[in-house]
Amino acid sequence: MKTLKRTLLLLICFVLIAVVYNYPKLNIIAGYSAKNMNSSVFLAGRSLAFTDSTDNNFSPINLASDIVDIAKKSATSSVLGLLSRTAIYREGVGSVVITNDFDTSLKVPVPKRAKPDNTTAYPFGNADQKDSILSTVNYNKLNKTVENLFTNKTQTRAVLVLHKNQIIAEKYAKGFTKNSRILGWSMTKSIMSTVFGIMQTQGKINVLDKAPIAAWKNDSRKEITFNDLLHMNSGLEWDENYNEISDVTKMLFLEKDMTKIQAEKPLVGMPNESWNYSSGTSNLISGLIRSQFNTHQEYLDYWYREFIDKIGMNSMVIETDMTGNYVGSSYAWATPRDWAKFGLLYLNKGNWNGQQLFDASWVDYITTPTNGSKGTYGGHFWLNAEGQFPDVPKNMFFADGYQGQFVFVFPDQDLVVVRMGLSHININDFLKGILESIE
Repeated sequence: MKTLKRTLLLLICFVLIAVVYNYPKLNIIAGYSAKNMNSSVFLAGRSLAFTDSTDNNFSPINLASDIVDIAKKSATSSVLGLLSRTAIYREGVGSVVITNDFDTSLKVPVPKRAKPDNTTAYPFGNADQKDSILSTVNYNKLNKTVENLFTNKTQTRAVLVLHKNQIIAEKYAKGFTKNSRILGWSMTKSIMSTVFGIMQTQGKINVLDKAPIAAWKNDSRKEITFNDLLHMNSGLEWDENYNEISDVTKMLFLEKDMTKIQAEKPLVGMPNESWNYSSGTSNLISGLIRSQFNTHQEYLDYWYREFIDKIGMNSMVIETDMTGNYVGSSYAWATPRDWAKFGLLYLNKGNWNGQQLFDASWVDYITTPTNGSKGTYGGHFWLNAEGQFPDVPKNMFFADGYQGQFVFVFPDQDLVVVRMGLSHININDFLKGILESIE
């Protein structure tokens, strides 16, 4: 009996130690689950059951149990009954996971949006294109390449191929259509970079200027420029680890103002000599963009008026943090067709149906490799400059998001390729098949 009691006591001690050690992680798990559930249900229009069985069905997120309150537009996630987090939905600015002291009664400013053009044919409007066959396209090979991506293993949700302004391939997984909003995750970084490029073209900001952060004026961080930040080469400390409690997970699921956490970090390297991928840097830039406007409403409106709605990405919603800043690192939602419009804007070097949104030199800027990235990264876009994908042109560049969200731009082939899903794919083989079908 004494042996049994000792064994039970030891077991209880081990359980308590495990709970105490892992308790901070529960905050992140519950926060991720609640945020993802709320966005999926209220922004993307999917169900709790669907989201639990797909988006939130991986370790350790599947430890959380979710409850959705339709009337309150909230989602609450609990991990093993030990800790719970709640996310709420705000029309116009999406979902946010909140802290216990967040005042849900406060009126939230929202961006003014333009009306969609549903009469002009895609891609310059939202109406259907006229059916046409391009003689230079091997449709059998193209369709086979696309079809091969739709397996249980790849968990692909959408593929769209745009060639010479024409959709030549488009396929969706069960439960998804051309009208389904899908989260771009870190493709949002490329959206934010584009806003910066438009502001630069309009003379509102200069990429070579020093970052205007008061706390940096009296130390070595004062030398950091917008250029360093856009190239993820500031030299600032940052831990981009999604498997542990890290800078990025604390920022996304605990911080009220996501624009500040990177600014508080010390230098651990030299600016322009220390490439380090950092979602905190992207949100820092979002905050610096905010500082260029007199009012918060102007900041909110600008992204849509001068860019997103101007090219008809009417489905896009960029979610904000608790203080109302756009989460420029992670939270842009749009349909695959609208993500393809984004790629087409870059394919046309900033020109949208005759109107120049940003100078063509901005494309040169964002596709110039940053020091230390080995040719893989530019100005908040990913590159193939050193041929990491050997069967793909070196001047191809792309927006890239968590779990394999991609917008690929091929300047020489007049080609944009979009892939959305829940797992990574063999990029080289997929793109090789697409290219072989049009060459």
